[in-house]
Amino acid sequence: MAQNCLKCLKYTMCVVNFLCFICGTAGFGFGVFMMMNSKVSSLIPSLSSLNIANMIFITGIIMTCVSFLGFLGALKENRCLLVTFFILLFILMLVELTAAFLLLLYESKIDSFLQRDLTDSLEKSRESAKGGNSTMSKGDWDIIQTMFQCCGVHNSSDWKDKVPASCCSKTQCDINQPGCYNKLKAWFEGNFLATGVAVIVLCIIEVLGMCFSVTLFCHISQSGLSYKL
Repeated sequence: MAQNCLKCLKYTMCVVNFLCFICGTAGFGFGVFMMMNSKVSSLIPSLSSLNIANMIFITGIIMTCVSFLGFLGALKENRCLLVTFFILLFILMLVELTAAFLLLLYESKIDSFLQRDLTDSLEKSRESAKGGNSTMSKGDWDIIQTMFQCCGVHNSSDWKDKVPASCCSKTQCDINQPGCYNKLKAWFEGNFLATGVAVIVLCIIEVLGMCFSVTLFCHISQSGLSYKL
């Protein structure tokens, strides 16, 4: 009975890690696609290298590598791979919890930082328009302003005399549109619960993965099996 339970645990761990590997590969590919096609990387100049596309790309790589170790370690009953899988999951969970704690602790400072960086990026866009740069109509701010139906950081006056067409609808140009900063903040706050639930579910999956790997490791050790290659 115990052997059957351990086999069930082993193949369950293999299936789950294989699914995570597929998801990680998909995230990796989607991240590459966004890096090649996305144009919203300079809205926050100080963190231009940490845009959504790069984060999805990095997350996909990490997810693929970790799930591959878990899959191979469970399938081959390799203690070395199972220990490595456990350590990586533990480190990832610590990083996630630390990041969540820091975001809550420095929420006001992060809020001020983002507001200041958005203002700086808007000023750069406005200056490029003064220099006759025609790419502004397809720039980062146009994408955000069209998507969220907003204008400027706080309002259209941020653009001064260079209000872009993305602040206007097809029929009229409404100078009283709300600022993109408040719209983005409201969007993040509206998705805060879903993000929190996703983080909790992810941590639960990581804890279960660590428990499974420890259980298999102990079983292999008690069976007297050596390190399989």
